[in-house]
Amino acid sequence: MPAVGEEIETASAPKPAAGKVTVAKKVEETVQAQPAPVEAPRKSWFQRMKEGLARSSRELSGNIAGVFTKRKLDEDTLQDLEDVLIRADLGVETALRVTDALAASRYGKDVSDADVRAVMAEEVEKVLGPVAKPLELDLSHKPHVILVVGVNGTGKTTTIGKLAAKLTEGGLSVMLAAGDTFRAAAIEQLKIWGERTNSPVIATKLGADAAGLAYDAFEQAKAAGSDVLIIDTAGRLQNKTELMAELEKIVRVLGKLDPEAPHTVLQTVDATTGQNALNQVEIFRNVAGVNGLVMTKLDGTARGGILVAIAAKHKLPVYFIGVGEGVDDLEPFSAGDFAKAIAGTE
Repeated sequence: MPAVGEEIETASAPKPAAGKVTVAKKVEETVQAQPAPVEAPRKSWFQRMKEGLARSSRELSGNIAGVFTKRKLDEDTLQDLEDVLIRADLGVETALRVTDALAASRYGKDVSDADVRAVMAEEVEKVLGPVAKPLELDLSHKPHVILVVGVNGTGKTTTIGKLAAKLTEGGLSVMLAAGDTFRAAAIEQLKIWGERTNSPVIATKLGADAAGLAYDAFEQAKAAGSDVLIIDTAGRLQNKTELMAELEKIVRVLGKLDPEAPHTVLQTVDATTGQNALNQVEIFRNVAGVNGLVMTKLDGTARGGILVAIAAKHKLPVYFIGVGEGVDDLEPFSAGDFAKAIAGTE
């Protein structure tokens, strides 16, 4: 029986027995065990994340450099720096942490932008460290139900596909449920991911009751002996009342089948939405009991700092981040790597 924290191995690994498994293996760890292709050496996950966060890091570094051009660290400089960090969506709490740390050690002295970025990396890592946790699946519950929620367009369905790929590569049997019954594209997209990952997909007609689909999917996953059931959901915030009622019903129905289901409620958060992401987390947390986050589209924005603000405010575990469209572009979250990449210190 796998111990708590044991990593899921590659596809050749034996299927885990009931117990807890941790979805925490980084892609390069698997790749390094293989002979690297001579013609195209694979970039490490850190390098890909650094490139993905380049826009956020470049803009932040440029604005910090503008503040510290031939200036000593005084009250005006600290205020200007605080403004820069808040505009970068890092949040007031983190901005104050950085300026307080600088004031305590460098007040009245000449400070370079490199000095500031080094302190920022340290303080950002302190904020993110407590939320950087691996996703653990309790396989004493079969199926272990993962409910994926979030606003339409945040990458729910793609995230489900990438997660299914990781789980099946780790030897787990996965079933998918197309619970976003209001979007034909979401249903078809999930079916494609099901084919790619050899995961059965439970779907129904467009506009059907999502809670009823969740019920049927659970029963079929249980009958099939599936280890994990991942359920997609709708995310129409423009019809918030209707959406929230639907999510509440899904959670209620699953709870009747297994009092502890859904066992994991993941919310996908699109980094490009900036400050709106803070409100989205609050809404879905209140309705669906979100207990973990996946941050997506960090490669398409200069607002990657919003992850820091979300961590400081909501303190929810951040299990994965995504910096691309490939199946390997969703990886376990590392506070230190993220802090260095966004501060541009490595």
